[in-house]
Amino acid sequence: MRIALADDGVLFRDGLAMLLQAAGHDVVHRAADGDRLLEQVAEHPVDIAVLDIRMPPEPEGGLLTAARLRVAYPSVGLLLLSHYAEAHYLTRVLEIGPDRIGYRLKDRLAGVSALNDTLTRIDAGEIVIEPVLAGRLVDHARNRGDELGALSAQELRVLRLMAAGMSNSGIATELAVSRKAVEKQVGGIFTKLPLPVEGAAHHRRVLAVLHYLRAFGAT
Repeated sequence: MRIALADDGVLFRDGLAMLLQAAGHDVVHRAADGDRLLEQVAEHPVDIAVLDIRMPPEPEGGLLTAARLRVAYPSVGLLLLSHYAEAHYLTRVLEIGPDRIGYRLKDRLAGVSALNDTLTRIDAGEIVIEPVLAGRLVDHARNRGDELGALSAQELRVLRLMAAGMSNSGIATELAVSRKAVEKQVGGIFTKLPLPVEGAAHHRRVLAVLHYLRAFGAT
């Protein structure tokens, strides 16, 4: 894959570029800020842009740049990186989505295998969310007893894996159940949460995650 990389930390940027190259990817662009990255992508298209959330031109310039890239180049995948698992970052990432996008912690992508898996899933159209954050948010919302309290324990487990960006097939494998069983659980989640009936399934998946974020004031 052709990759554009933006991070204002020289050491991390160069180290990540080495990992990407070791995974067989072509690092087409490297930039220290979002404005420069946008200029580079306009000159030479890429498949995925990897951006640090906290970088110029603003404190959270990576999110701003990602939003601009999504408008200008809808087919470009986006991977947002941070040192911290923050609910409000996840909310903004999902709002930029709803597909071909990811939010991962920098220290969880220290190996070629994890990095390559994340990029492959984003390129395939998935939403990839740091599992520790997705799980924490679901557990927090469950303890509050809001609308998520209407979900069964199994539906909550499915929602947790949905929030981590897993497909129905992936969830079925993770929970050792059939895909048909997962589809039934997903249907139950859509029915029990206050979601619109209309819309594509992947949009409703994003709305389900945004719902439990808003349920405890993370937006």
